[in-house]
Amino acid sequence: MKLHFHLIAAVVSALQDVFIDGRHADKVIEHQFKQHPKWGARDRRLFAETVYDMVRWWRWLWHLAGLPEKAALVPAEITVKRLWHVWAAYWVNKGEFLPPFPEVSEFNPSMVAHLREAKVSPALKASIPDWIYEMGSRELGEAWPGVLEVLNQPADVFLRANALKCTTTELKKRLADEGTVGNQVSGVPGALRLTERKNVFQSPAFREGWFEVQDAASQQIAPFLQVEPSMRVVDSCAGAGGKALHLACLMKNKGRIIAMDIHEWKLKELRKRAGRSGADIIEARLIEDTKAIKRLAGDADRVLLDVPCSGLGVLRRNPDAKWKLSPAEIDRLQKLQAEILLSHSRMVKPGGKLVYATCSILPGENQNQVAAFLAAQPPGLWTLEEEITLHPSAQTGDGFYAARLVRTQDAPSPPVQSEA
Repeated sequence: MKLHFHLIAAVVSALQDVFIDGRHADKVIEHQFKQHPKWGARDRRLFAETVYDMVRWWRWLWHLAGLPEKAALVPAEITVKRLWHVWAAYWVNKGEFLPPFPEVSEFNPSMVAHLREAKVSPALKASIPDWIYEMGSRELGEAWPGVLEVLNQPADVFLRANALKCTTTELKKRLADEGTVGNQVSGVPGALRLTERKNVFQSPAFREGWFEVQDAASQQIAPFLQVEPSMRVVDSCAGAGGKALHLACLMKNKGRIIAMDIHEWKLKELRKRAGRSGADIIEARLIEDTKAIKRLAGDADRVLLDVPCSGLGVLRRNPDAKWKLSPAEIDRLQKLQAEILLSHSRMVKPGGKLVYATCSILPGENQNQVAAFLAAQPPGLWTLEEEITLHPSAQTGDGFYAARLVRTQDAPSPPVQSEA
């Protein structure tokens, strides 16, 4: 395969941004695309796939490059020369010949085969931090190796047909007419799985609001809330609104959805997406303080809490997350999750329902959080109606968890407690 030097130099620059400056890989790739508008589809695909592959397998590739293991995540130790050697290890490991670039002239390709056969720890072999490997083993037991194997695979692209404008069958046909092939996903109404990665945001169907890009597992959360037309629904931690848009479809654009978040820039994107999709029952509301939550006490038929989490269930599409996490961050997130579940549960009216959801695979962020919440409530106030655990799958998407809780019809209002 013929390689252009400027393209691989851009890969090395992107890795600097991710591992030295701590930027998110998707934003780095987006920035490089803007910097190189003349790149063709082949160059864009090769660049993005290379960056994501190298971020995903960073620790393993660092090892194959013969570099000191403990330096892999130390920004001061990650030099441009070492980055070129890590890329060389990646390229040779793919079975390719190194190009005559001066930056890799000192690299010994035969070293890769030797180091590939060396005995190393399971965490290094799986290219994941030791502490995450140990935590996964502790919390998931025998299921962990299989889950980890899937998490190291590239993510597929899933679309959700916007039921306010088309059916799944109609969307599939229109995309086929545009040259994009998608297959329906068993058990997930509205979902299409693309047969190859494409920049679907340039599609006329997308610009007209026929679909949203949304993982198949994520698409199972909104239906789990069991909404109906004319309900009053709160989607807190709404972000850019993927699930709020899905809820509007399920409610046939009748009723009211209050989509809340602490980030105005995310809500701005939500408003833009809602306008494109025709979902006019969504009100985007900024959470500036605890009063925003208290004003809605006992007001909602349904509440969706897709809380901040480790994101370990979505490492296939966000592989850099595993290098940015820390045990302290996991502890902080679990405390935040408990606080959000406690404070936001007060928005549910008697007889209403709440769904607590994460894109994590850790029981500590999932089942254990729900159990702790129920144990702390007055007897009979809340009931766990159903919970689902979606392990990451090559065919059906990311890892997600959701629990649906029901507030007792005649339960007294919970006592007001101080907010963190």
